[in-house]
Amino acid sequence: MELPTYFTEFLKEIRPTKKQREKGKTGHQTLRDRLDEDTNLKPILVGTFLQGSYRRATAVRPKGEDNLDVDIIVVTRLNRHDYPDPNKAMDKFVPFLKKHYKGKYKRQGRSFGIELSYVNLDLVITSAPSEAEIEVYESKAVRTDLTLEDAPDWLLMKPWIPPNERINQTAFLESIRGQEWQTEPLWIPNRDAGDWEETHPLEQIKWTWKKNASCNKHYVNVVKAIKWWQRVHHEDDRPKGYPLEHLVGVCCPDGITSVAEGVTLTLETIVTNYETYASCKRTPFLSDHGVPNHNVLGRVDGEEFAEFYEHAKEAAEIARAALDADTKEKSIEKWQELFDSKFPNSDDSDDNGSAGNSSQGPFTTKSPMGDSRVRRYG
Repeated sequence: MELPTYFTEFLKEIRPTKKQREKGKTGHQTLRDRLDEDTNLKPILVGTFLQGSYRRATAVRPKGEDNLDVDIIVVTRLNRHDYPDPNKAMDKFVPFLKKHYKGKYKRQGRSFGIELSYVNLDLVITSAPSEAEIEVYESKAVRTDLTLEDAPDWLLMKPWIPPNERINQTAFLESIRGQEWQTEPLWIPNRDAGDWEETHPLEQIKWTWKKNASCNKHYVNVVKAIKWWQRVHHEDDRPKGYPLEHLVGVCCPDGITSVAEGVTLTLETIVTNYETYASCKRTPFLSDHGVPNHNVLGRVDGEEFAEFYEHAKEAAEIARAALDADTKEKSIEKWQELFDSKFPNSDDSDDNGSAGNSSQGPFTTKSPMGDSRVRRYG
């Protein structure tokens, strides 16, 4: 059963709390304001924007007393060809960090990590974009701190403005007709390689918004649910983080009508599509959005992927049993087996298991596992 009300309660339990989100906002806004106001950095700064699971609304609640992680991109005017050693470009930000975050920051492979008492910030330095794209990174569409859940109509277009700045919604909708900006990848430090590497966070953001719309707004919740499953049962598995999110995105079918269906079909698609890779202990090549020559799973070795695959296969069987269960109690039992105690008990929600009008009757959903499954409503 799809148990939509139960999934709503479950998702409330695994999302970052309101307090955690507020702390994240305070942390990143303070950092971004300080960067904007720094007179030494002003000549080399184009702008800042948010990326990562916080921005894409795919983050799950931190463990225990852990802080929320927020990723901030700093777009600079530093030409990577003038700084073949990315450390030299990162050095430009050390005085700023010493001034505002002394004893709280550390240099990482691709960023500066800033660990505060209430939030963890990841500051990623990029080299200069082309002059033609400067206005993109100065636009409100890029600089907004609204997540997918805050602004589902977000588009990478100059006319786009946050909802609270719109005087006339009809006029706004008229203004945003047309093509979104097509941007080039940015270059970020790879200190391990002593060089710069391409990344395209704006394409990842654009892709996520479109995928969520094509999945009837269930996609980001499917991501959160599968991330939670992995944390509960296989926290040390790889892929994790964004590579896991990307894999879910590749395997989650468009047109899903519930989180339950999305989780089940995504796991089953992983099992169907990657059986050969797992049996040979090989890592699939998943092209990054906007950087097709970059394998998102490149840091996952074949043995790690094979182990993840076996866990996903087991999870797919549990999810299918939960979705096909003929009683609410059996379905809840299986969803709890998958998601642990964060999934509510049968007396915690008034849900008959339906996802729509019971007069619709049963219909068949094709499973990627190769046979047809009956999904019942009501």
